[in-house]
Amino acid sequence: MFIIATIALTLISCQKEPVRVACVGDSITYGHGIADRGHDTYPAILDSLLGDGYDVRNFGISGRNLINRGDYPYMKEQIFRDALDFMPDIVTIALGTNDSKPQNWIFSQDFKDDMKLMIDSFKALEPAPEIWLCLPTPAMGHAWNINDSIISNGVIPYIKEVAEELGLDIIDLNTPLQARRDYFPDTIHPNEAGQEEIAGIIFNAIRNSRKK
Repeated sequence: MFIIATIALTLISCQKEPVRVACVGDSITYGHGIADRGHDTYPAILDSLLGDGYDVRNFGISGRNLINRGDYPYMKEQIFRDALDFMPDIVTIALGTNDSKPQNWIFSQDFKDDMKLMIDSFKALEPAPEIWLCLPTPAMGHAWNINDSIISNGVIPYIKEVAEELGLDIIDLNTPLQARRDYFPDTIHPNEAGQEEIAGIIFNAIRNSRKK
């Protein structure tokens, strides 16, 4: 019995911990309008696509923005601390849509520094996770005062600049969805089909990165 127990404990200790993936974001990540968030948000679908060796968690919260002087800053929420406590191996950051609102974009000069502050918070973890910056999905209208022109001409260029300056990879969630108005019933939030598309894009990025 002692030998069997020793073998069992050895096998357990040799099992690899799952790769922890933290999906940081706003209501699009959270799954606003999705009836079954446990299965049909892109983090949930991504978890299924990646399989047993991964643990994908949804750290999305509706209405939050990156800019700390904006109305609802993500970094001032408990969910941000929860994402750090998760000790992720991979982080996807999908923020910027709500920053395009006029009350937030008046502080646009803070966007890059606040994004770097968020990135530094994750990079300070031991071990430091792999970080992906996601370009926001397109806004098909002006609901909630979200402005697609600012997303395209302000937010996205800033994210690209940060990625270049810090040597981080980008996941483009904007270009592939530009022609898919059918994915956005309220003009802002992707439906189940849109969430599936996003999950596939992120899955391919992570999978291809892991093959290198």
